[in-house]
Amino acid sequence: MDDTAVVSLEPGYGRELRLLGHFHLAGTQKSALGSAGQRLVALLAIHEGVMVRWQVAQLLYPDGDEVHAAANLRAALWRLQRCRPDVLIASATEIRLMIGLEVDYWTAMRTARALLGGSGACDTEKIALAMSANLRDDLLPGWPESWLVSERESFHQLRLHALEVLCAKLTSCGWYGAAVDSGLAAVRGDPLRESARCALIDAYLAEGNSREALRQFEVFRTLLQAELGLQPSGTLQRKVAGVIDLRSSKLN
Repeated sequence: MDDTAVVSLEPGYGRELRLLGHFHLAGTQKSALGSAGQRLVALLAIHEGVMVRWQVAQLLYPDGDEVHAAANLRAALWRLQRCRPDVLIASATEIRLMIGLEVDYWTAMRTARALLGGSGACDTEKIALAMSANLRDDLLPGWPESWLVSERESFHQLRLHALEVLCAKLTSCGWYGAAVDSGLAAVRGDPLRESARCALIDAYLAEGNSREALRQFEVFRTLLQAELGLQPSGTLQRKVAGVIDLRSSKLN
């Protein structure tokens, strides 16, 4: 490996790479990178910043032979390094992102795993980190690349689990507004996901907002019946049973 592979980015210049929600490399217009440059940077970031060169060519250019794929990769590298020589380093055998690049996808992955691996305690520091990370957006939504499909689905499931845990932790801390916000983000990610709806309803019930808890239950029940012909689980129905009974007694 070249010694240059450990060169760091210059302080304060274009250190952020966004892959969640949309692609954005700070300090650079998308048009300057081109489609090939964006795909190359994203592919490296998804694979933890380093890949062997032949594999990059194979994944980015699957329709051509090895010779054409290698030539296309050289062209993409030339354009990218001319535009942003501080973003990656390429040797004869591998390509890697420069040390010091801050990737929102990496931060979100670390945060989500920390949340899922932690205890149920109200850890304010961990919660603050989780709230600052982007757990609301999927990985490059709309990109059709086949190499992205499984990574995007894996991250989608991970972030929804993390949002549910975050909602529960915030509820246990008594931070109901933030808990509801996290619960709503989980529900938006998958409206038919009962565990997300349960976390949100728990947050509403904990803050004493039984009306909104019941509304969420009714919305979910209607949607589940219309889309899948199913009813909410007994667990979820029991969560709101007391609210329904209380409402009925008041009407009578």
